[in-house]
Amino acid sequence: MANDSWKDGIILKIANVAVYILFLGSNIYSVAGPEGAYRSGKETYFTPASYAFGIWSLIHLLLLGAVVYQFFPAGKRVIIDGISWRFPLLAVLNAIYVNVWSRQQYVVAFIFALLVSSAVTHIYYIVKRFHASTSWADELFVHLPFSLYHGWTTVLVVLSAFEAFGVSALAHRAGPWTKAFVFLGLFFLEATAATYAFSSPEGDLAGSVAIAWALFAVFEHQRSSTFIHWSAFAFALLSLFWIAKSLYGHFTSHRGAGILHDEERAPLIGSS
Repeated sequence: MANDSWKDGIILKIANVAVYILFLGSNIYSVAGPEGAYRSGKETYFTPASYAFGIWSLIHLLLLGAVVYQFFPAGKRVIIDGISWRFPLLAVLNAIYVNVWSRQQYVVAFIFALLVSSAVTHIYYIVKRFHASTSWADELFVHLPFSLYHGWTTVLVVLSAFEAFGVSALAHRAGPWTKAFVFLGLFFLEATAATYAFSSPEGDLAGSVAIAWALFAVFEHQRSSTFIHWSAFAFALLSLFWIAKSLYGHFTSHRGAGILHDEERAPLIGSS
């Protein structure tokens, strides 16, 4: 069919390749560039260990698969026909966010973190609502990267808020208000992980993992305040419960799909 040609939607496919390179390049510069934004940014009482940002590498790798997958008929139907121009928009917004964040313009970065979160939430909704996974490629190159992306940008919104409006952990002790807001931020992420677990019968495992990853990184890094340190640990442990719930949902849903009822096992034509 004409719609299954790799040339169909070629302008958007080329745009996806171009913005992927832009998106990837901006993050590589922030990690490996001379300023090392992920290692030398503003130190807040919500800042996770620097290894937490390594999740970008996994997201990039999976999105590379999505960029290739779009040239196949099944991928084209989800990425080109479904997500459409929202992916280039997301990539551009993310590149701007990373750029202003690396320049320590934290209030502007917070605004763009909200825009990135809004864009990825729209894509996440479209993928989950209208494009159920029908193959391992759909799951690996579409559902998995955008679930991780959605979970991680939720973390970045909270982190960017503390960088924009919170005190520096290097210059100020954690007062009662700082501890209260950090606790609320941790609680918000924990509630988000629970939402992922109950978003469907099988849950959203990747989204819950992204949140748990961030919570454990906050626990590992925040040692100057005992309250924040152990609060992060408690919420990180709770997040493991939601991961277990999603794993159980995946197991039972796949097992249920493989079980045939007696009526389904019966032959269509009776034996003579």
